[in-house]
Amino acid sequence: MRILFMGTPEFAVASLRRLVEDGHEVCGVITQPDKPKNRGMKLIPTPVKEYALAHDLPVFQPLKARNGEAMGIVERLAPELIVVAAYGKLLPEELLNYPKYGSINVHSSLLPKYRGAAPINWAILNGETETGVSIMYMTAALDAGDVIAQVKTPIGPDEDAPALFTRLAELGAQALSGAVQALADGTAVRTPQDESAFTYAPMLSRELSPIDWTRSAHAVNCQIRGLIPWPAASTDAITGEPMKVFRSVETGADTDAEPGTVLSADKHGIAVACGDGKVLCLTEIQAVGGKRMAAADYLRGHPIQL
Repeated sequence: MRILFMGTPEFAVASLRRLVEDGHEVCGVITQPDKPKNRGMKLIPTPVKEYALAHDLPVFQPLKARNGEAMGIVERLAPELIVVAAYGKLLPEELLNYPKYGSINVHSSLLPKYRGAAPINWAILNGETETGVSIMYMTAALDAGDVIAQVKTPIGPDEDAPALFTRLAELGAQALSGAVQALADGTAVRTPQDESAFTYAPMLSRELSPIDWTRSAHAVNCQIRGLIPWPAASTDAITGEPMKVFRSVETGADTDAEPGTVLSADKHGIAVACGDGKVLCLTEIQAVGGKRMAAADYLRGHPIQL
C-alpha cells in the first residue's frame, strides 16, 4: 500500500520501521522541524527523520500543519493511507480524509481511556495495572475516532515510563501491521468509542513534581515511575533542598512516624515514612547541580543526619 507516515519521537520509529519491513511503499515521511538542543543550540533531527534518511525515504518538515503546507505535501504524494504515530500536532480534517483509506493513528492507551498527549505517563501515575495500544481512524476530535484494533498488556509493578514507552512502541507497530493488512483486505472493523468511559491525559508539567508524603507509599512510587525522565518527582524532605527521585521501592514495612520523616539512610537507600503508615525507600536520586545516581553512592559523600 502507498503510505504517508507522520511521526516525530522515538516511539514512532517502531511503527515506521514495521511499515518498511512489511514492504509497503512509504511515499513520504512528515515530521516536526529540527529543534536546537544543548549549550551549542545545534539543530537536532527528530528520531523519525534520522530513521527515514537512513532508509532513503523522502522527509518533509512543515512548520505548521494547518496553514496549507502539509496539505500541499499530501496532494503531491497522493497516498492511499496516512499513518500517524505521535506526530505532535493537530491535523486538519481535509488532510485526514484525503487518502482512499483515510488516516489512522497509533495511540498508546486503551481508548477511550487516556486520550491526549501523555497516556503512558498518566496510566502509571494513576496506578493502572493494565494498558495497551489502540489503532484508530482519525477524526477532527482528539483521539476520538473509531477503533480498528487494540492490544492489552499489564504494567509491571516496577515498570517506569521509559520502559513502558519502549514496550508499547513495539506493540503498536505489531498492531499497526495487522490493521493496515485488514484495511487492504477490506476486513478492518470500526468500533465506536464509549464516550462515557472517556478520560484525558494532558501534557506533563513541573507542577506534578513535588512529592506529597501524606499520600500512600504506592501512590508516591507511581508518581516517581510515571514522571521519568521529565519533569521527575522531587522532594525537599531529605536535605531541605529540592532533590529529584528516579527510583524507589515499596518496602512493605510499617511506621508510625510523621509522613515525610527520613527513617534511615544507608546502603539500601533513603527510607521515608508515607501517609498510609508504610515506608518507601528511595534508591536513585539527583541532588541540585549533581548527577543522577544510586542513593547509596550519594550518601557516601553526603551523609544525612537523621
